Amino acid sequence: MPEFRDFVPRQRFQPTLALSPDATTVAYSGNASGRYDLWLVPVAGGPPRRLTNLQGRAVRQIAWTPDGKELVFSADRDGDERFRLFKVSREGGEPVELTSGADCQRVLPAAPFDATGRFLAYSANDRDPEVQDLLVLDLQEQRERRIVPPHGVVFEPTGISPDGSWLLAGGFRTHTDIGAYLIDLAAPDAEAVCVTAPFDAGVFEPGPWAPDSSGFYLLTDMWSEFAAVAFYDLADRDIRPIARPEWDVELVDAAAATVLWSVNQAGRSALHARRGAHDLALPEVPPGVITALDLAPDGSRAAMLIDTATRPAEIALLDLDGREFRYLTDTRPSALKVVEPVAPQMVTYPAADGRPIHALFYEPSGDGPHPVLLSIHGGPEAQERPIYARSGLYQHLLAQGVAILAPNIAGSTGYGTAHQKLIHRDWGGIDLDDLHHTVRFLRALPWADENRIAVAGASYGGFAALSCLARLPHPWAAGVSICGPTNLVTLAEASPPTWKTFVATVLGDPETDRERLLQRSPVTYADNIAAPLFIIQGARDPRVPQSESDQIVQRLRARGVEVRYDVYADEGHGFTNRDNEMKAYNDIADFLITHLRPGKA
Repeated sequence: MPEFRDFVPRQRFQPTLALSPDATTVAYSGNASGRYDLWLVPVAGGPPRRLTNLQGRAVRQIAWTPDGKELVFSADRDGDERFRLFKVSREGGEPVELTSGADCQRVLPAAPFDATGRFLAYSANDRDPEVQDLLVLDLQEQRERRIVPPHGVVFEPTGISPDGSWLLAGGFRTHTDIGAYLIDLAAPDAEAVCVTAPFDAGVFEPGPWAPDSSGFYLLTDMWSEFAAVAFYDLADRDIRPIARPEWDVELVDAAAATVLWSVNQAGRSALHARRGAHDLALPEVPPGVITALDLAPDGSRAAMLIDTATRPAEIALLDLDGREFRYLTDTRPSALKVVEPVAPQMVTYPAADGRPIHALFYEPSGDGPHPVLLSIHGGPEAQERPIYARSGLYQHLLAQGVAILAPNIAGSTGYGTAHQKLIHRDWGGIDLDDLHHTVRFLRALPWADENRIAVAGASYGGFAALSCLARLPHPWAAGVSICGPTNLVTLAEASPPTWKTFVATVLGDPETDRERLLQRSPVTYADNIAAPLFIIQGARDPRVPQSESDQIVQRLRARGVEVRYDVYADEGHGFTNRDNEMKAYNDIADFLITHLRPGKA
């Protein structure tokens, strides 16, 4: 029987890639070297080439210079999400730092340059930790122009128009309140103008510019519960729809006369393209999730990062003209040569209010009843989707006879804006009630062993897992929390400075909502936890500080509850070191299998 390490992909990727201006090379961030470095892979085929060797840093965002001779990228240290910007030659060599001063939250867009390559746009909270400004760096004269956002708005640049006249940026308050802003680059003192303000609040997430600078594409929910792809016309100051599917459009890119977009259709990505007024017939793409997409300047091909339940994430090429899809990397682990990977089934069951709860069910081979892992996604505004999850953990557990149920409870994305907003200011409320009904659904199934159910999650999923252990009246075989919040008051107080508006809207205010937040915190009910627990935490986590995990571990150990607590000194909110990630998930696998084996409950 293969061990966990045999299921681990040969490398993993950051959700970023960039196709070179000549469309011959894809740049990406992969951890084949042990850390997330910058790599290049030729479109024509051949082995990837490593460009950087960043000790202690991870490459997060990537863009080519317009002439294709160099690349710029952002990188943080040990997962602290405090970034510096660098430039490196396509041929290799030592990266040159473009930014000065202390590390901070710098954001590099997918298309940061003007057409000449002289001006570079990005955002940073270097001036004020609570404010994310826009900056335009003149690389020739080494001067910066700064644009300060309105109160409560976090700026993320999208790109400079092809004619160099405008800077486009997204202004984020929450995931469901995003405006599109324009800055006139010809006017030195011009402020950012929210051009989508006349259309009321909602999602207006800006995307790529039209090649003639007449406007830009965007994702918006202005017509329904779901995000459509649309076009903002600068001359008319109006928005017209391009595609309005009954699911969320999640990615869009445009080049020449071609527009390419991806629709989240019941969790799987469905690609669509249009050239001029005509829809394009596209080649078949494996059923999975596309997390990054970059169209060639002539619109003939696109690079993508695609992840499926039965094959790990890969860099791939979509030839729109030749109607061909092919992989450029192969990360498949050795175990998949001897074990048939399991694809999930979609199941639904009712919530207390009658809403359907959608979940992915992974069934192992053999006769039941099977032990079950209830796996809860992070976010909470995210979605459980059919990917090669947790570095192969799902497939390893399935090979060991453990079934997995991964629900999309209240607050999950992919089911409309109203469903997503259900979690706002109600953490540990409607979501926990959905999880209660999930466990009731599980316990009624003939293939599930009701005495061998474990619960696990990371980030918000860790909070939800701890809430299940502490507050739901069900017997648990074990629990796992990775970087999970335990005290919503201290979490809100310690959140990244630029997140204040977001936290107050989605979670609550730590001063005015203190009593309610404490009432919903797992640490308040720590005395109810009796199941064996495994907690993993990054010491440099900027989102969920180590003190969150410390609080509940101290309470449990004082009562003599079995709790394993592993702190990774060189990690943040998740893993950037491949060895750390492999060790953590191997330990989780051993812990779960130990406590879910027959006769243990």
